Amino acid sequence: MVEKKESISATGRRKEAVARVRVALGGEGKIVVNGREFTDYFTTVDQRMLVKRPLVITETDEKIDVFADVNGGGVSGQAGALSLGIARCLVEWNPQLRATLRREDLLTRDPRAKERKKYGRKGARRRFQWTKR
Repeated sequence: MVEKKESISATGRRKEAVARVRVALGGEGKIVVNGREFTDYFTTVDQRMLVKRPLVITETDEKIDVFADVNGGGVSGQAGALSLGIARCLVEWNPQLRATLRREDLLTRDPRAKERKKYGRKGARRRFQWTKR
C-alpha cells in the first residue's frame, strides 16, 4: 500500500523569479508567501488572481494550504512563478488534474525574459541619439 504524502513541493520560475512552493493537503485555503499573508505580499488584484488561478480552476482553493518562499525578479514575475509552482504541486498530488491545468496553460513555463543589452546601443534595442552637427 502506498502512503499518501501530507505535503508536496515543487519549483516555479518566471523571468528572474524563483518560487519554492510547498502544498499542505487537508488545509483550509491559507496562502503564505515569505512568511506573510499573500494578500499583503501581492497588492494588485491581477497578481492575486494569477496566484490563485490553479487552485480555483481545480476547485481546491478551500482544501489546500500553500507555503512559498519566493525570491528574485519583481512582484509580477514572482506571482507567475508561484502560480507555476502551485500548478506543478497539484499535478504531482493528482495526475488527473494535468489535462485541466494544461488546457488553461498553467503548466507551461513562460520563456520570456529581459533581452540583453548589445554593444553600440543604449539598451537592448535603443540607439544613441543622432546629431546632425
